[in-house]
Amino acid sequence: MTTRYKLTIEYFGAPFVGWQEQANGRGVQQVIAEAIHAFCGERVQVFGAGRTDAGVHATGQVAHVDIARDTDANTVREAVNHHLKPDPIAIMAAEDVSADFDARFSATKRHYLYRIINRRAPLTVERGRAWQVAVPLDATAMHDAAQVLVGRHDFTTFRAAQCQAASPVKTLDALDVARDGDLITIRARARSFLHNQIRSFAGTLKAVGEGRMTAQDVKDALEACDRALCGAVAPPDGLYLTRVDYKGPAGNDA
Repeated sequence: MTTRYKLTIEYFGAPFVGWQEQANGRGVQQVIAEAIHAFCGERVQVFGAGRTDAGVHATGQVAHVDIARDTDANTVREAVNHHLKPDPIAIMAAEDVSADFDARFSATKRHYLYRIINRRAPLTVERGRAWQVAVPLDATAMHDAAQVLVGRHDFTTFRAAQCQAASPVKTLDALDVARDGDLITIRARARSFLHNQIRSFAGTLKAVGEGRMTAQDVKDALEACDRALCGAVAPPDGLYLTRVDYKGPAGNDA
């Protein structure tokens, strides 16, 4: 008899090839599975809510895993965290959930944050944790342009060529840009996203902030469904999966 656990996970993505286990390096998924094996001796598969790319971070990734050992959620959290050291991954919470809970398919919303540090001085404590842009950016213009992307659209322009989604049509619930000193944040919310969609948004909105594109240019690029019209894709350093919502006892979705 196994118990299914919902794990809420934080990680610094720079040392990893991404969430997914791959042949060319260590994935976060693989490292967590190895830590669980070290704890209970079981070979398990860890299923995540989102497949973050190499270098992308998370403060609220969610995964589920089935463990046969007779234990409890607090022990799972503490034991797995012990075996994750010294990798920059932490299980923030573990909880028992029903067998039909699925970290990916039960999700109702995903929240992402993209961080830009808009200054000329090199990054120190923020190195690897944000995108440094030295040219002054107009965050208000970026926010205004972002609003043309909100809603249900064909996002082919903002989709990586290797994206495996069945359709480029997605509903973007929110895309907000704000400035606090040197920090510009881009916050996105939707049920699901295409591969590189948010980094494509960030690169395009940077071009707007620099004055190289307008809101009308962004609208035209969206409607053209032409990847060539997307701005340069932003680096992974500034991207964070911050939260995943679910309905019911295992969720936080109102």
